[in-house]
Amino acid sequence: MSATMMNKMTAVATALVLTMATTVAQAQAMRPEVGKPLQAASELLKAGKGKEALAKVREAEAVAGKTAAESTMVDRMKAAAAQRAGDNGTAAQALESLYGKVSGAEQGQVAEQLASVYATARDNAKASQWLQKAQAAGNNSASVKQLQAYLQGSSGDYGAIAKEAAAAVAAAEQAGKRPEESDLLRLADAQARTNNAAGQAATLEKLLFSHPKKDYWAIYLARLARKPGFASRLNLDLMRLRLATGSLDKSDDFMEMAQLALQAGLPAEGKAIVDKGFASGALGTGAEAERHKRLRDLANKQEAEAKTSIDQRAAAAASAKDGNDLVQIGHAYTTMGQTDKGLALIEQGIAKGGLKRPDDAQLRLGMALLQAKNKAKAVPVLRGIKGTDGTADIGRLWALFANTQG
Repeated sequence: MSATMMNKMTAVATALVLTMATTVAQAQAMRPEVGKPLQAASELLKAGKGKEALAKVREAEAVAGKTAAESTMVDRMKAAAAQRAGDNGTAAQALESLYGKVSGAEQGQVAEQLASVYATARDNAKASQWLQKAQAAGNNSASVKQLQAYLQGSSGDYGAIAKEAAAAVAAAEQAGKRPEESDLLRLADAQARTNNAAGQAATLEKLLFSHPKKDYWAIYLARLARKPGFASRLNLDLMRLRLATGSLDKSDDFMEMAQLALQAGLPAEGKAIVDKGFASGALGTGAEAERHKRLRDLANKQEAEAKTSIDQRAAAAASAKDGNDLVQIGHAYTTMGQTDKGLALIEQGIAKGGLKRPDDAQLRLGMALLQAKNKAKAVPVLRGIKGTDGTADIGRLWALFANTQG
């Protein structure tokens, strides 16, 4: 059994012990020959002394003529003490006896505890039987789901895990709720183990969009680069998302991104990336330090040259028959920090028409609107991109990122 699952079993036992600790008042209300040893057992349990507590419970258990309430209390304390003492057999016996004495929601809780005890003892068949009883009694807690996934995984029945997790995800979506992170993770893992690559990709997307954490961004963006049909010209856009979401931090990453920006005719962005790399310590140190410095010199040179020529290029673009150059130069202005000027040129280029890649233009427009802090207009633009070459994916991801920033 994995350490994670063992910790889960221990947590269940601890929860039971804590429940038993609340029964001291009940023990005090019983006959002294039953109540006193049970009260002592409760105090020993709180001190973590399972074996000693179990010995005290056995004193109460040996009393003849116990009432139904006294017998139930003995079972409760016996189960708690035995679990704390690591005596799974005794704990199971006490819990099974207790199961027949309680009803309703408590039966579901006792059945879950029995399933945990049998799983700890590696009797997965009995664990599954008691887990089914817990669910039949209405116990569908997160810990029950986790134990169910463990038992299914132990049996190698990943198809069952996928089916159960997919049903949980679908139920949440139909109710207009965000699927549970644990359900999505179980589903993605089961799909990977059953070689359902397409299903796993869809689940990972749901995981990112429902729970946009740094690790999920890194996983999803790495997979997106390998998606069939993803255009290599969007690699810089992909790295922009990696930088924004904190998954771009290696020296080679900064070098590659800066070089892509320079190749795209965006030296201001290339310089900014190099500067971030040096500021973070990813660049400027180690065996490649001189190479990093040469790239910085190149970026500085190209950025200075671009500043002296961009206004002239913008004037030429305005007289062109189509809007392609206007969009490109507008994008360049935004990377130089001149957002308003760049946004205006992009909008002019789109209005002029004749665009070779209209989806790219919409992507540039959406990103410029985000830079202008106009999320209300940016998000619909980004979500409305329809390109099948990765532009729609990049647009939706930028919209998601914008919404996570408040």
